[in-house]
Amino acid sequence: MRLFFIEESELSGPNPLVRGVDAHHIINVLRLKTGDRIGLFDGTGKQYEARISALSSAKIEVSVLGSSDPGVESPLELVVAQSFLKEGKMDDLVRKLTELGISRWIPFISERSVPRPDDKRILARTNRWEKIAKEAAKQCKRVKITGIGKAVSFEDIIALEKDFDLKILFWENEKNLLDPKSLAAGRGDLKKILVMFGPEGGFAANEIEKAKESGFITAGIGPRILKAETAAVCACALMQFLFGDMGKNLDKGEGLK
Repeated sequence: MRLFFIEESELSGPNPLVRGVDAHHIINVLRLKTGDRIGLFDGTGKQYEARISALSSAKIEVSVLGSSDPGVESPLELVVAQSFLKEGKMDDLVRKLTELGISRWIPFISERSVPRPDDKRILARTNRWEKIAKEAAKQCKRVKITGIGKAVSFEDIIALEKDFDLKILFWENEKNLLDPKSLAAGRGDLKKILVMFGPEGGFAANEIEKAKESGFITAGIGPRILKAETAAVCACALMQFLFGDMGKNLDKGEGLK
């Protein structure tokens, strides 16, 4: 069943409406009719089965038949902090990391970031990333939409300490690889993890030291030097395998003997 987005506020009313690009797609592309059934999600974690009650040129009225939890969201709350990359790469990252099930994505400006957009440009790009995250969620049938944080500084990122069970900075010069045994030791269940990635030129040495002082551990992703955007996708897949729903919940000890 195809999934379409509906605002959470619509579901509390007597005549929920699907609007915008999804309504256009239902009417003009799929050419669905009154009585057809569709799937809905509001980005908060539930999926709904609905029947089309009425159609107009810009909105679809639906009757909600029931809700369910399809079990597609990772138990790991994975937050990604990404230093600004060159134009286009950030769009691709939002799309791919949403597919990998990350919870939140925070762009930041580091010492070697080449793009340094002004406030107007940042606002436009943030709006674009939110749209990309929503479309990617629909495509991969997620029921939560990756949250897009406001652009901040490197110092703001390393100050994010509250509630994280683990903070990892991935660095191309780090020889130590991820070791699930040592990561899980003494930390209990790892439910909320912050991972941090640098720009094309990597982190400056003083940034690495500041991050370590703020409680980050550093880790590498093998002997080969990966492009910045490749490293982020690779590392997030590893985190979901080790601690999320793409592996065997290694944080609980399975497979670590």
